[in-house]
Amino acid sequence: MAINGAKKTHIVCEANVNFNIASEYLEMLSKKELIRHENGFFITTDKGKVFQEIAKELKL
Repeated sequence: MAINGAKKTHIVCEANVNFNIASEYLEMLSKKELIRHENGFFITTDKGKVFQEIAKELKL
């Protein structure tokens, strides 16, 4: 979702969660360096892309 960058509103709509829950998840993903927040967009980091591929292989 955020590979090319996504605003919080888009993430909330696509994930079908409220802003508070999205904020908690985005904060956790940022702390784990899986995403970064830049100019109002959330962007998946290289580490996040690797995690995403592993998760996809494991069907998580």
